Amino acid sequence: MNPTRSARSATRPLAAAVLAFVCLVGLAGLVAACAPVPAAAPPGPGIGGVAAAGRAAPDRAPTPPTPAPVDETAHPGPTDLDLTAHSPTDPASPWVVVNRRTPLDPADYVPDLTTVRGYLVQPVVAADLTAMLAAAEQDGVHLTLRSAYRSYGYQVSTYDGWVRKLGRAAADKVSAPPGHSEHQTGLAVDLGSSTQPACDFSPCFAGTVEGRWIAAHVTEFGFLLRYTPDVVDITGYAPEGWHVRYVGRDLASSMARHAVRTLEEIFDVPGGNPGE
Repeated sequence: MNPTRSARSATRPLAAAVLAFVCLVGLAGLVAACAPVPAAAPPGPGIGGVAAAGRAAPDRAPTPPTPAPVDETAHPGPTDLDLTAHSPTDPASPWVVVNRRTPLDPADYVPDLTTVRGYLVQPVVAADLTAMLAAAEQDGVHLTLRSAYRSYGYQVSTYDGWVRKLGRAAADKVSAPPGHSEHQTGLAVDLGSSTQPACDFSPCFAGTVEGRWIAAHVTEFGFLLRYTPDVVDITGYAPEGWHVRYVGRDLASSMARHAVRTLEEIFDVPGGNPGE
């Protein structure tokens, strides 16, 4: 046998193995080169979308801050009305607050007055009082007027009469001392019943046809039912379903919408009975 041919034949399997290995390595590289590049991880919630340095980015959104607690004792007055539009201390103001703790200043104040059905009231009251009486008539309810403006001197005799009859402590629950009466402002009116006149100035008035109509409609005409059973500790007076106080339609309707019961509450004026 030719030695050269034998050597050549012997190297052929080795060359084939080397060639196969090279092809295999080359194919693996080609596959690696063609594989897609993995997507980058999304930025963390640090400033500018980058996690803060030195610590891992949290895997959930941060907890929102706890809201500030609501002050349950906050003033309950309406927020849809400018409460500085009228003074609560000027005796000529429709919003003046007068009670057993807060007297009129001056104590012998005399307002401008006009007449409605023979009774004296401030001119600002007249139109709405007349409209309320007419509206009641249209509903088949005849309201009578029993009292309106009272002068300082008249209130002296009224209060003294109650003191003589009941004693001072009891009188203070049903009558205002002179200088402390809403009637002296010309803004307050006492209404009466035509169906049960015996209930005038009595607790039973609230249950009369007239008393129920007043409770349902008085705020529509700018009046407040001033002394109700639920506010005795604030006003200082026993309930009077016949006593209405003019404040104007804006304030009356706003107080009704916001369930504010008294002038003392809305204007932050001391009330109650100073003797208790």
